Amino acid sequence: MRALDQLPPFSPVLNRLVASLAREDISFAEIAASIEKDTVLAGNVLRVVNSSVYGRRGTISSVRHAVAMMGQVKLRNTVLGLSVSQLWNRVRVPPGWPMAEFNRHSVACAILSDLLAQRCRVSYPEGAFAAGLFHDLGKLLLAVACEPESGDLTHADLSAAALEHWNIPVPVQEAVRFHHEPGSLDLSHVVHVADRYVNDAGLSAFPLAEPSAEAVPEAILATLGIEQDQAVRIVEELQTEFELLQKGKS
Repeated sequence: MRALDQLPPFSPVLNRLVASLAREDISFAEIAASIEKDTVLAGNVLRVVNSSVYGRRGTISSVRHAVAMMGQVKLRNTVLGLSVSQLWNRVRVPPGWPMAEFNRHSVACAILSDLLAQRCRVSYPEGAFAAGLFHDLGKLLLAVACEPESGDLTHADLSAAALEHWNIPVPVQEAVRFHHEPGSLDLSHVVHVADRYVNDAGLSAFPLAEPSAEAVPEAILATLGIEQDQAVRIVEELQTEFELLQKGKS
C-alpha cells in the first residue's frame, strides 16, 4: 500500500469526480469551471460530446453545455477514462512492464463494464466504469513496489484496499475485490465478464494462463444473459467509445 504514495496525485477535477461516486455534495458547475481551466481536457470533452456518439447536428462549444448534455455519470466516466491512464504513464515501473497495454486493457474493461451494467439488473450500475478502470490497480502497485503477487496478497485485494483508501464506495470496492471470483449477478460479475471479454478480444496486458472456454469472445457476454443481437450492439459501442478515449490520450 505504500506504493500508493508513489502514484501521481489526482487533479482537482479528478478528486471532485471521484468524490461524486460516493454521492457527496458535488457541484457540477464547479467541475465544469475546473475542466475549462484545463485546455487539453476541455478540448477532449468537447470532442467527445460533439462526436457521432451523441448524434448532435449543432456544435457544442461550451464545457458547461457539454456537462448538461452528457450528464453526471457520463461526464465522470469520460474524464476518468481520458485522465487516469495519462497519470499512470508517469509512474515509474520496472523495465519491460507493459504500461501501454495495461492502460488500454483498463479503459476497455471500464467501458464494457459500464455498457453491460446498463443492460443488467445490478446494484450501483453508475460505479461500473470505475470498477472496470481500477480492477487491476493492484498489479500496478505490485509492480511499483517490486513485489510478487501471492496467495496472501492478491492484486484484486490490493486494488480494493486502494479504493477504500480513496473513499470510493463499497460496491465498487467489492466488485474489484471479487472480479475473479464473482458471486451471483452483481457488479463483480459484470467486471469479470468485461475482463474476460477484453482479454479474449486481444486487449490483454498480460497473457492468460488459461484462455476462456468460450469458442468466441461474444459468447462470454451470454453468461450475463446478453442475447446475440444485443451483444453485437454492445461490441460496436465498445469499439466506438474506446477509439474516442484513445484519441483523447494520443
